[in-house]
Amino acid sequence: MKNKEIDELLSDENEHLNKLHQIVKETLKEEELIIHNLLNPPLEILSQGQKISDKVALFGGSWRFIILFGVILTLWIIFNVVAIGHYKFDPYPFILMNLILSCIAALQAPIIMMSQNRQEEKDRMRSENDYLINLKAEMQIRSLHQKMNLLLEDQIKTLFETQEKQFTLLKEINSKIK
Repeated sequence: MKNKEIDELLSDENEHLNKLHQIVKETLKEEELIIHNLLNPPLEILSQGQKISDKVALFGGSWRFIILFGVILTLWIIFNVVAIGHYKFDPYPFILMNLILSCIAALQAPIIMMSQNRQEEKDRMRSENDYLINLKAEMQIRSLHQKMNLLLEDQIKTLFETQEKQFTLLKEINSKIK
């Protein structure tokens, strides 16, 4: 009879351990889904115009563009100052150069704005994803706290039952000794 009670106590402890293992397995499965979504985000489909605006914005905002543009303008000015006669295609005050610069600025600004708007949309979506991930993590932490509380309550209950059985066994042993 005593062996049966001890076996019951051990089976109760094994049951609690199995519950803990099951909770851990479920939590790991849920986390795998989040990790998979983070490592493999949905592909962004870009139109040809969006691709071009990104390339123009990338080049237009680089040092390479600034240096190249500065060199071209310097050569333009030097050529039109030094050249003689009909070779001067844009004499001082360089009206053609100013017209070309204005056209480039007028075309480049909206293209860069389109690219920046798309980047802003990407940033907004990324921040929404971050918020959802943080919210999910908070929910999982709350869920784990609830599960831990339930397990602790079960374990305390089992401990009290175990102590009660042990106390009964000690009384029986004590009565047999006397």
